[in-house]
Amino acid sequence: MAEAAAFQGTGPSPARRWLRRTLTIAVGAPLLAGLLHHPSASAKAPEEGQVSRTVDVSIDTLTPSAPVEGDTVTVTGTMTNRGKRAITDATVNLRVGPRMNSRSEIDQVARRKGFRSDSDPQPLDAAPEIDIPRLDVGVAHDFRISVPVSKLGLDDEGGIYQLGVSITGQTSEAQYDRVLGIERTFLPYQPEPTDKRTQLTYLWPLMSSAHISADTASDDQQTPVFQDDDLAEELRPGGRLDELVTLGQGLPVTWVIDPDLLASVDAMANGYRVKDGTGHTAGTEANRKLAERWLGMLEKAVQGRKVVALPFADPDLASLAHHGKAVPGSLEHLQSATELAGSTVETILHVQPATDFAWPVDGAVDPSIMAVATSAGARKVIARSDSIQDDDLSYTPTAARPLGGGTTAVVSDAELSTAFQGDMVRAETSTLAVQEFLAQTLAITLEQPQDQRSVVVAPQRRPSVAQAQAMATAVRGLGARRWTQPLDLVAAAAVKPDPDASTTVPRGSQYPKRLRDGELPVQAFRDMKTTRDELDDFKVILTDATRVVPPVGNAINREMSTSWRGRASEAAIYRVDVRDVLQRLTKSVVLVDKSDLTLSGRSATIPVTVQNKLLQDVEGLVLRLSSSNKARLKVDGEGSADLPITVRAGHSQSVKFPASANANGQVSMTAQLYTVDGTPYGAPMTFTVRVSEMTPTVMLVIAGGVLLLVLAGVRMYSQRKRLAARAAEAEAETETEVEPEAESEPEAEAEPAGPEDDTTAQDTPAAEHPSDPDTDTGPESGDPSSPSEKVDR
Repeated sequence: MAEAAAFQGTGPSPARRWLRRTLTIAVGAPLLAGLLHHPSASAKAPEEGQVSRTVDVSIDTLTPSAPVEGDTVTVTGTMTNRGKRAITDATVNLRVGPRMNSRSEIDQVARRKGFRSDSDPQPLDAAPEIDIPRLDVGVAHDFRISVPVSKLGLDDEGGIYQLGVSITGQTSEAQYDRVLGIERTFLPYQPEPTDKRTQLTYLWPLMSSAHISADTASDDQQTPVFQDDDLAEELRPGGRLDELVTLGQGLPVTWVIDPDLLASVDAMANGYRVKDGTGHTAGTEANRKLAERWLGMLEKAVQGRKVVALPFADPDLASLAHHGKAVPGSLEHLQSATELAGSTVETILHVQPATDFAWPVDGAVDPSIMAVATSAGARKVIARSDSIQDDDLSYTPTAARPLGGGTTAVVSDAELSTAFQGDMVRAETSTLAVQEFLAQTLAITLEQPQDQRSVVVAPQRRPSVAQAQAMATAVRGLGARRWTQPLDLVAAAAVKPDPDASTTVPRGSQYPKRLRDGELPVQAFRDMKTTRDELDDFKVILTDATRVVPPVGNAINREMSTSWRGRASEAAIYRVDVRDVLQRLTKSVVLVDKSDLTLSGRSATIPVTVQNKLLQDVEGLVLRLSSSNKARLKVDGEGSADLPITVRAGHSQSVKFPASANANGQVSMTAQLYTVDGTPYGAPMTFTVRVSEMTPTVMLVIAGGVLLLVLAGVRMYSQRKRLAARAAEAEAETETEVEPEAESEPEAEAEPAGPEDDTTAQDTPAAEHPSDPDTDTGPESGDPSSPSEKVDR
């Protein structure tokens, strides 16, 4: 009450003051008796606070958010009875408190919930009262109060003021006036610009989660395959990413962009596919146009603004520092992500971004995080004041802090950076957050009005639509530039630092546990290493590595994104999916299984076949065939032999290895592909060779048998030739004898033949037809047959 009376024009009139004192005495007598009966005076505050939360007072709008002379302040909201009894004879009042001189006072007021008569101001006499005859349980009642700035009793020099809306009334159990509900907010008032305005840098983050898989279509364009179609929902009008661009254009902010988001939307705009069970289907034309539209909007929005490109896919620096360093090669992921950032943003948005900034999660740092952040070339690390603290200072120092070695910590203000976290959907929550943000910025300027300082605001990475709207409202509230002026992040990092500001990086043990619990585990980085090693081995055999290395390499970068925090199972599934895609490709170049072989003889060739199912030729492979027992079977005169191999796309290629046997038995053979640097490629293939060696004696017997067969064939041919010659001579002699007899005998009648004639006829040889077989087998011999002769029986 005394605080309210200290402001000119805010005290009540004498008549009303007398009336209220009378009522206070009348109402206070029973309370005084109660206090005498219960001597503990400290019980008053809790009871008062509890009663004052019977009605939920909601301040939904306050306009203008930062008034000047001549303005009229309008407050709207609702009163909702949350108690168990109806409220009667209620009045709604506006309360304006004293000027606050520090940020700590703002914090104290913001934390206060119930009404406190010893700290809350009296109702403002100049403001109209709203009468509510009855407010039933659960019923809401809207209110609207408008007061000219000149009637608020504000200091001409300006400052931050508490502004509250309260409801006073009675219930059936307490039939006397008391405050049953109150809500407070802040009214920053600076009618004239300050001499030194705070340079304010507001980061406008544009990031999303990982959407593109490691897979691509088999067409010439290598159409990317998306894990899902969720990105399209964010790009729709009213979607999260659409709202961020729509709200951000025209605001004096620094755009902080994850290049992976740009690459993903650009891929969608040029045609994409979406996983569908075991395959994938084409993305819709409507979604393609959404992506195209969003990129066009963003390109216009960033023109003339500073753009900061984080490493590709926004890698989790804390996870990398605390777990990834234990796995060899993990820092190479960060290096490749940093190198890719600038070219991606420049290609898609046609602006030159700053790429020397690193942003750990929530700006929490320790020595290991700083070391990792700077290892890839970042010389400016965005930290936060609840990590690098300035407990010994009574004011807010400039953000830039030189740490030595060319590294600068840009320390964002923790309170301003977290001002719009949480649920901003309710109008009341958003309005209170905006007013407190504006009040805090004015308080920073008034802390050291003779000095100009630079303050950085680094909000949450992926603000919701409601959070982005509240952020935009707050930035617009500073548009008059009466106590702040905008400054981009690059310039803020170069501002002359405050010599008294802390440059001490907290120890690793001070890193927040809640953040450490959400980090990627060591196993995640082991999985990344395994996939990266397989990719390195695979790319050296490809004639067109660009079809594989960029999509898989980018997917590996996405595996260590900060977007996986709080989504451990989804992160693990994504890592498995990336490796499965790569292994499906590597297994397209394989050794064809062989069945067991039999080797008869001293030497032979053993074929081994390599199959290439890829859409491109493979080269730079070496096929090695090894014998498990070179004493029994050698390959090219040694225990193993290597032969280079090139296989065309979609074809198979067989390689023949010379082999020589020394002894009979089984020998296990192993075929293995290697890259040119000697790294095994794929799984080995084994088969068995059975050696059946031919000795000299066996070879001599076989040769003799063959010779005998040849001689027998020659003899049979000669015999057939002689028989044919004899038959020809006999036929010629017969023809010669018949012809003279026919000429010398006179013609005579034929006489019947007698018995003797039959005998003669039988003794006379019959004429043979030329086609009859030769019956002459030659004179028989009584000598035994030679072994090579065939004897007919």
